Formats: sequence, C-alpha cells, structure tokens
Amino acid sequence: MDERLLLVEDDPSIREVATLGLQGAGFRVATASDGREGLMRSKQDPFDLVLLDVMLPSLDGFEVCREIRKESRVPIVMLTARSDTVDIVVGLESGADDYVTKPFEMPELVARVRAVLRRASAAPEETTISIGPLEVDPRSFTARKEGQDLALTATEFRLLLEMARRPGQVFTREMLLDRVWNYDYLGDSRMVDVAIQRLRSKVEDDPANPRIIRTVRGVGYRFDRN
Repeated sequence: MDERLLLVEDDPSIREVATLGLQGAGFRVATASDGREGLMRSKQDPFDLVLLDVMLPSLDGFEVCREIRKESRVPIVMLTARSDTVDIVVGLESGADDYVTKPFEMPELVARVRAVLRRASAAPEETTISIGPLEVDPRSFTARKEGQDLALTATEFRLLLEMARRPGQVFTREMLLDRVWNYDYLGDSRMVDVAIQRLRSKVEDDPANPRIIRTVRGVGYRFDRN
C-alpha cells in the first residue's frame, strides 16, 4: 500500500493521532491545518484521497470541497464533529464521497478510507452503455446526455453506471450502499438519497419530476428505459 493522503484538520491533537494511525495502516500522510493551506496543497500535489474537517479556519471544509471538485475527482472524506443530518447532507452535496463523525475510532476511519480507495481504483468495464439520451463510458469515466458531458463526481458516476447497467431493476438503498459504496454495516442510507438527488439534478430534464431515475416508494430506486 502506497496511497498518499492529505489530512486537513485544525485540531493538533486529532491531526497527530489520525496521522499516526493512518501511517500505521500503511498510508503516506501529508497534513494541513486550515482550509486555504489544504486547498493549496491539494492543487500542488497529487493525492489519492483527501480527509477534510468541516470546521476549519480561513475556509470551511464545505468550501474547500467545492473548490477541489471544480478541478478534481480525487476521493474526499469529510470529518464532522456532529452527526447532524444537515452537516452530512451539505458535505455530500458539496461533492464529498463519504463522511466520518468525530470522535472516531481509528479502525473506523481506516475502514472508511480503504473502502473509498477501493471504489476509486475498481477496474472499469469495457463497454459503453447507451440508454435513451444518456451514454455512459466506463473506460473514460465519463457520461454524456444528448452529446453533452455531465459534470459528475466519481461517486455519482459509479451510481449512474450501476443503475444504467440494469435498467428496470429496483435497487434498495442497501444494495446501492453495497455495490456503489462497498459498505454494509458502515453505510448510511442518507448518502444514497443525497447522491440520487445530485445525480437527478444532472441527468433529468426536470429533477422534481424524474423520468430516468424513478423512486419506488418504500423500496428504493429504478433506472427507467427511455
């Protein structure tokens, strides 16, 4: 294992403990203590994953995440001091792939990081999928609607690909957590709902009345043939 992580955390004690724990798990870790420094480092150096605290000086974690997402699909895991749904949803809507609530145990943090990295490095399929106005190309990790590129995060692309491979199938949230996020007990169904909302905003003509990604009430979601 030789993955490089960027840890952006302003609390010195948390930064030190997390760095030592991640290094002990085999990762190379660089650190930053505020939002602007973290954003600068993320642009200067190639990292395999960014761990980003929500409450940061100069720029908060949400803003840093949004700025990174303008230029990069690097996996991002948010660190939040609260389990408040608003913080979690805002982080995911900013483009984060996952979150960990503080205080956390190192085995949980390491497990989350490894799961996100596994997803990012999964071998793509070879065949382009064309359904209705959408074209999903696993080889280039790109998706288009009516010939126009869609600005999807890595997680949104994997979600679209998973559902587009099986049009008409109903996916429960648990199935999507397992297949897209590679989780079972570590998962949180809120991540699925937020990712679906973001994906709809990019692939649907009218996200409030979706025709491609349908809700199956009480069960989950279905990708419709169009």
